[in-house]
Amino acid sequence: MSADTAPLIPAGAAYFRPARADAPTRAFDFLICPTFTLLAFASAVEPLRIANQLSQRPLYAWRTATADGQPVTSSCGLTVQVDGPLGTPTRDATLVVCAGNQPEKVITPALVAAVQRHHRHGGPVAGLCTGPFALAKAGLLTNRRFTLHWENQPAFREMFPALTPAETKFEIDDRILTSGGGAAATDLMIDIIARDQGEAFATMVLDMCLRRVAIGRDPGQRSSLSAVAQLRNPGLSAMVELMKRHIEEPLSMEEISARVGYSRRNVERIFRKALGQPPARFYLDMRLDHARNLLSGTDLSLSEISAACGFATRSHFSKAFTARFGTAPSRLHARL
Repeated sequence: MSADTAPLIPAGAAYFRPARADAPTRAFDFLICPTFTLLAFASAVEPLRIANQLSQRPLYAWRTATADGQPVTSSCGLTVQVDGPLGTPTRDATLVVCAGNQPEKVITPALVAAVQRHHRHGGPVAGLCTGPFALAKAGLLTNRRFTLHWENQPAFREMFPALTPAETKFEIDDRILTSGGGAAATDLMIDIIARDQGEAFATMVLDMCLRRVAIGRDPGQRSSLSAVAQLRNPGLSAMVELMKRHIEEPLSMEEISARVGYSRRNVERIFRKALGQPPARFYLDMRLDHARNLLSGTDLSLSEISAACGFATRSHFSKAFTARFGTAPSRLHARL
């Protein structure tokens, strides 16, 4: 599939959804590095294919390339045939660096130069998974919001101490697009499709992906619970487990402290030292994260979700939810 040939417009059984009549074809050049993550690449390409299928129009075109035009092996061992060497993407095409394991080894000076050249000529550039290493080496991330996979952020910070990646799943900052990789690459593409075609069309693409996630940037790549699991602090884990078991009927901090045998002051110290926030804030965020999951994954009413997450009133729930996620739960509920 090449951006300079006829874009793929597959047939499908799903309903037809008209696209904006004046929409031009948006092109993507995927520059694939050895040991790239197949999940991130597929998660980026498939929404584009689905958008073309639903509209029966060439909304998106894409081309795959490697530095030398030869097949490339992914991190899971599957080898992918590409369209050829990178060449010179058109100015309007988005150059997407798809990387994965050992980015410091596979992101070559020639690749970095290609990224610099495309951006210097006015083209958008993107990095999936560890692709932002190439953007950083190209000097494009200074004073930009960007992200990359959480697993690689510690090494990234060591290599680029002046740059601070966000913990979000994806970021779009002018002509710089980045994603943590994995299924988050779908979120990035859905956001682009929503900007191009509107949220109603993008929601249909989400439905085809069987992905019930509200359009927009999710707050983070990892849940707070996974961060706790990595700390291996038995006392902290015991307190978090209590919180997990009492989402619908929250315990007070005094009750939690008494059950684990710590003073209230000691509980505060443990949470602030390990997680950088007070226990009450962590507990509230856990309940709100659970509420968001219920919003996107169930047909429960807002009142039912509010009660299931331990809020005495729907207004209190709405206020807390909006403060955490930047949008009212009623708005997300209406989209799903």
